[in-house]
Amino acid sequence: MHKVATFAAGCFWGIEAKFSALDGVIETEVGYMGGQQDKPDYKTVCTDQTGHAEVVQVQYDEQKISYEQLLAAFWAMHDPTTLNRQGPDVGSQYRSAIFYHDETQQQEATQSKSYMDQSGAFSAPIVTQVVPAATFWRAEEYHQQYLAKRGLGSCSI
Repeated sequence: MHKVATFAAGCFWGIEAKFSALDGVIETEVGYMGGQQDKPDYKTVCTDQTGHAEVVQVQYDEQKISYEQLLAAFWAMHDPTTLNRQGPDVGSQYRSAIFYHDETQQQEATQSKSYMDQSGAFSAPIVTQVVPAATFWRAEEYHQQYLAKRGLGSCSI
């Protein structure tokens, strides 16, 4: 059965590429979630005034990859201890967040965050938000599969 998960971990190009590479991930789309403005675009989200985060929405086959495995990949692909930034990118649009789509995802995300925070894997407390999914606004086409379209395997983060 296909399910949906949504994550924010800084610039969406890099995390989309990483999630796309996982066996069991069927499709990824980048976009915006968690803000107050309808139909945001990249230019307005970059002003840090809309409240949106850059996100990747992942469609996955739960027979091949579990939500728990997606969470493990999420923790490994960014620094969840930096508030509103990843690498050189600064602003609330680059925050770390897990947008859950149902109660099970909420429970698993909260437990995973707590476990990771207590594990000692990071030298500072985790600031990742665990919040309900809101409207997913698909980013402009040129952002979709951005790194793959340019023959790049990753970005600087």
